[in-house]
Parts: sequence; structure tokens; C-alpha cells
Amino acid sequence: MIEDEYKNRLTKKFLKQVAMKVLEAEQTGDNVELGILITSQEKIRELNREYREKDEPTDVLAFQMITEQVQKAIDLFIVPPDNIRHLGEVVISYPQAVIQAREHKHTVKKEIAVLLIHGILHLLGYDHEKPSDERKMKPREEAILELVTREDTEEFTR
Repeated sequence: MIEDEYKNRLTKKFLKQVAMKVLEAEQTGDNVELGILITSQEKIRELNREYREKDEPTDVLAFQMITEQVQKAIDLFIVPPDNIRHLGEVVISYPQAVIQAREHKHTVKKEIAVLLIHGILHLLGYDHEKPSDERKMKPREEAILELVTREDTEEFTR
């Protein structure tokens, strides 16, 4: 979902293409579902305050539907009736992406891709709280971004 004020700046097709590349790179299979929300600084600040107890805007939030630990327990007993793995939702602040794109001297679309990759990897269980976890997550982000931008370079230069 793209909030109205950002609909003329991004397409759902673009977001889906990036998300599909991440899921393919991580070999999640075809039966995977996730939500993406492109929103405002105010909304992401509200979510950050409510769910992370941080009263400040951020660039991306990832809300896992089912944690890895819970998924292992579910796998022992229950298979969801739709046979779809529900990952959760990635929320991205478009205004924050604009700020960060300027800082990194690249396009807003590239920054959105970076944030979406980051968020989806969180949904898939990656983390960066500990240095050892960050050493696993950061190279995956970079490799997937390379895959995404290599195939459609023109998309990321506009």
C-alpha cells in the first residue's frame, strides 16, 4: 500500500519487483506473503513509539507475523490452511527515504529498495543488533541490492 501523497512517486510494480528479488535470493519458495506500506514521517513515528517505545521517526520498520521460534513450534503441529507463509509487514517512511537518498547521493528509488531489502531480511529472521548478526545481514543486503539494481539499472537512475 502506498499512501496517497506518495502514489505519484512510486509504483506497486516497482515495490513488488524488489520484494520478489529478495524472496528469490533468499530462496523462500513461491508460497510467501508480505505487506508493504509506504507512509509518512508522522505515521512511522507513531508506529515506532507504539511498538518499539522510541518516540522518533525511523526509516523502516519490520513487523514479523510469526517469529522463527513460533514457526518451529507451528511446524510441529499445524500447517496453515492456505499453505502460505505469512512473513509480516514492512513499513517505510517515504520522507525519510528522501533524506537518506540525498545523504547517500543516490536516487530515492534506490533508497526505497535498500530499505525494502533491509525490512524483508528482518522478516526472514536476519538481525543486526549484535556485530556477529550484522556481519551476516549486511553482505546479504549488499548482494541483493546488486542483483536488484543490475537487472534494471535505468529504474534506479530516475
